[in-house]
Amino acid sequence: MTRHPGAGRGGITFAVLAVSVSSFALLQSLIVPVLATIQAEFETDQTTVTWVLTAYLLSASIATPLLGRVGDVVGKTRMLVITLCALVVGSLLAALAPSIGWLIFARVVQGAGGGVLPLAFGIARDEFQGRVATALSVLASLTAVGFGFGIVMAGPIVDAFGYQGLFWLPMVVTAVAALAAWLFVPESPVRTPARLPVVPALLLAVWLVALLLALSEGNVWGWASPRILGLFALAAVGAVAWVMVESRVPVPMIDMRMMALRGVWTTNLVAAFVGFGMFAAFGFLPQFLQTPAAAGYGFDASISESGNLLVPSAIASFLVGFFTARLIHVVGARAVIMTGTLLTGSAFLSIAIWHDATWQLYAATTVQGIGSGLVFSSLAGVVIASVPPEQTGVASGMNANIRTIGGSLGAAVMAGIVTAEVGPAGFPAERGYTIGFAVLAVGMVAAATAAYFIPDHREQPTSGPLQDAENAELGYVPGASSVSSAARRPAPGPS
Repeated sequence: MTRHPGAGRGGITFAVLAVSVSSFALLQSLIVPVLATIQAEFETDQTTVTWVLTAYLLSASIATPLLGRVGDVVGKTRMLVITLCALVVGSLLAALAPSIGWLIFARVVQGAGGGVLPLAFGIARDEFQGRVATALSVLASLTAVGFGFGIVMAGPIVDAFGYQGLFWLPMVVTAVAALAAWLFVPESPVRTPARLPVVPALLLAVWLVALLLALSEGNVWGWASPRILGLFALAAVGAVAWVMVESRVPVPMIDMRMMALRGVWTTNLVAAFVGFGMFAAFGFLPQFLQTPAAAGYGFDASISESGNLLVPSAIASFLVGFFTARLIHVVGARAVIMTGTLLTGSAFLSIAIWHDATWQLYAATTVQGIGSGLVFSSLAGVVIASVPPEQTGVASGMNANIRTIGGSLGAAVMAGIVTAEVGPAGFPAERGYTIGFAVLAVGMVAAATAAYFIPDHREQPTSGPLQDAENAELGYVPGASSVSSAARRPAPGPS
């Protein structure tokens, strides 16, 4: 079978990228509402079954920036196909898992699918130069939409096919996407001819694993336990060592001077706070609805019924992605992102105050969907507008990765707050949810504050005077440490 490198530009390429991003986002969240079902299926305890989610996040947090960088070196389309194949293999292993240990290992393999995010963003920039802003906005919004729809779809899939259906269906779709990518998506000529940054990758893995392990297990092992404190210490030392090595090696995985660009560090900070809120909210809203009314606040909802609560959020977030580029053209990226964070914060505050009827929650999650759609579909464009073409994969991948880290922290904080007080019926007290969502609202105010410092693009360019001036101010010559100027093709003007 021969590959046709010139075919598929346009619709097929974008469809493959959209399916790839959606598949990874779905696999992030499909498992969240059914952890109790898997726990009963394998007759294990809650601590062990939590690793079905944690292992995926740990693997994705490492694979996302690493595979984005590898794609910049060896070819984005080639790595996209390999990454999609990892999702297929991981899904197959998970569907056939005879034990909880096997399932956890399968989720580690699936986590390598995190590489689809930076690879898809990089391919979109290379292939849709005339419509790059809209393409990036829609792809970025799909990360939020896919996460929401994963929670929505989990119940019906389990009812129809059992929990194994959560892996069989994504496996088939991802396999088709991998084949289509191999056949139709052209390879980008934008390459970084350099050795792979092995040492920085290992250091990144050490401190990310230590940090996410501590955040995931803090409630189980105790936040003041020697193991948790030791993991936090290892994460801090590892992060410092990683930054020092990245700043000195001739071939960095993540250029620290690039990370200092205003368009990069500001969007990363916003992504961390928004991930903090979104993961925590989506993770605990289904639990809130599934709580029996005997607890004094629940709705006795099933998995499917609780998932339906997030349908308006997912739809609103997706639709907003189609209009964000136009909004940015009118009011600027800063105003759009600040508005999105404040809308999301108001939704969380609304849930904290008003949650006695389902219509109140539907209204709040719809507003949250609009807000998160504005944010996610804007951040990718700002990041990619702020870096040279050969840094697209690693910059966008790190932004997505920081959102995952923020989400892990948010879920851990929310769990600590919600479970701190147990009501008379043996369920978490209503007060825990009230305080928890109020804290998430405060986190969104912090995100809005960070967004105030984002460059005020009126377009989402692939490069331009703003990037060039900022690079000169920081003494940053794109690609000087690892990329020859001849290896880069000139970036196009504003889209």
